[in-house]
Amino acid sequence: MTNDYTRFTMQEMMAVAAAREIKDGEKVVIGTGLPLLGAFLAQKTHAPNMVAIYESGAIDCKPIATPFSVADSVLVPGSAMQGGLMEGLGIVHAGELDLGFLGGAQIDKYGNLNTHVIGDYRNPKVRFAGSGGSNDIGAGCKRTIVMMLHQKQRFPKKVDFVTTPGYFGGGKEREKYGFYGNGPSVVISTLGILRFDPETKEMYLASYHPGATVAQIKENTGW
Repeated sequence: MTNDYTRFTMQEMMAVAAAREIKDGEKVVIGTGLPLLGAFLAQKTHAPNMVAIYESGAIDCKPIATPFSVADSVLVPGSAMQGGLMEGLGIVHAGELDLGFLGGAQIDKYGNLNTHVIGDYRNPKVRFAGSGGSNDIGAGCKRTIVMMLHQKQRFPKKVDFVTTPGYFGGGKEREKYGFYGNGPSVVISTLGILRFDPETKEMYLASYHPGATVAQIKENTGW
């Protein structure tokens, strides 16, 4: 961090944008990295009553240092509860979480996320680690924030594999499949902030970061 507040990194910009999306009193399932920085920036500023939850079962955490994983021991001191996966993801399945953070290798125009494969599932060019808790979070949280590197191959018209459901093919399709979470509300990329049309559920550019341009975003988006 620098003391010159007119200068910032893109990671800092994204963390600030994430913090602005969090409301006071919300129960938020977060991971490590930028989501953690955004969540605790919100808690230190406008959302002091935010409750941070990790899928490992750490509830209402106040980390003494930056955790390296969702099961890091720095999440233990000062937390309200230490459980396990059943507690951490059980809250999601109960429909009790307001907000979840997600990321992925690909996202399409309807907010569907891929963290499985690039290419054909049975003969992929690249195979990733898979879902972890992201399918649960995307299906069950009242809304989600997606944080992504903005490149054309990461923003295709259609993902190679749907790991985490967004709005499927748009419109009311998510409701048709019976998902109780409301789906993604915003995508915070390295170039801008994208939201979803309330009717079509198609992603649109809401704003772009300082230094980025609309032309640059179009060039790096696959639709």
